[in-house]
Amino acid sequence: MKVPLLDLKKQYESLKPSIMAVTEEVFNSQQFILGTKVKELEEKIAAYCQCRFAVGVSSGTDAILASLMAAGIGAGDLVITVPYTFFATVGCIARVGAKPVFVDIEPDTFNMDPSKLKAALAEMDKDRRARLKAIMPVHLFGQCADMEPILELAEQHGLEVIEDAAQAIGSEYAFRDGTVKRAGSMGNYGCFSFFPSKNLGAFGDGGMVTTNSEEIYERLLIMRGHGAKPKYYHRIIGGNFRLDALQAAILGVKLDHLDDWTVERQKNSALYRTLFEEADLKDVALPLEKGRRHIYNQYVITVEGRRDELREFLSSKGVGTEVYYPLPLHIQECFTYLGYRADDFPVSVDLAQKSLALPIFPELDSAQLRYVVENIVEFYSLQD
Repeated sequence: MKVPLLDLKKQYESLKPSIMAVTEEVFNSQQFILGTKVKELEEKIAAYCQCRFAVGVSSGTDAILASLMAAGIGAGDLVITVPYTFFATVGCIARVGAKPVFVDIEPDTFNMDPSKLKAALAEMDKDRRARLKAIMPVHLFGQCADMEPILELAEQHGLEVIEDAAQAIGSEYAFRDGTVKRAGSMGNYGCFSFFPSKNLGAFGDGGMVTTNSEEIYERLLIMRGHGAKPKYYHRIIGGNFRLDALQAAILGVKLDHLDDWTVERQKNSALYRTLFEEADLKDVALPLEKGRRHIYNQYVITVEGRRDELREFLSSKGVGTEVYYPLPLHIQECFTYLGYRADDFPVSVDLAQKSLALPIFPELDSAQLRYVVENIVEFYSLQD
């Protein structure tokens, strides 16, 4: 049996008539950058993410970059984030001339540990504290970070909050007072990616920034068009961060199905949990949900020992997997100038050696999921 990590062909076949219709509209309009389709998507994404505004941009990376630029973060500034994330999170901080400051993650959610954040803020001297401008939590694998204490610390210290929600569109977080908010609606900026492999994926690159601030919204609109307002008059230096109309039209079709796909991902997760519990595997830990809406952009287990051997075994059986991420960012070669040691963030290093993503996409059937678990059971039985 073949069980790929991701297969978008079935999804496309089910949506093909609608997608062909909207792309034909774009072709007939000959309006390929920004325009009506982008505006329509921005309004739909803002409503979906429970925000007042959304600004379509050229990629998830550019969503982060534009947010940092709009926040006025640049040379000499500091931004706190995590070392366990996709490169774009930290790469964008460095690209604007700022310096990333890392705090470790929670071992059960892979997300920023608020207690480590609090400790890092308390340990900062006056000079570093004056240079600190923002906190960038990452909602990794489709589950929100523990935002309430993060937001409280940001308010206490007068810091911007830029949510890296690239993997988490539609995920939710419950506050102590019972309020439930969606990823991208809690900080000053919410950054989303529409890379084709995301739960809401385009047919190329695309991204979005959400905000509840009209001032930030207006600044982002200017920022994505080289800082011009009106056209050819540049008050600030922006970038070419514009979203293509073709991608917006396709995403508009797919957004109508996103909640249904999320339900199927959650069903797949529930079946995985049942199957793993029945197998009683001592060496495998499953993703933890902390009472929030997890959208399962990835389904990541942690494996005690022989992770790479297990991955090779599953590959030989036709099961696709991936390691997100094999080397934390604080020990990547390009960030050696930051001066961190590997053991500065032990949870990140430990999980990088144990994590393994299994197939979770909506179109999987129960036989495929059973096949995945059966082969993991077989691997461990061969080791005993």
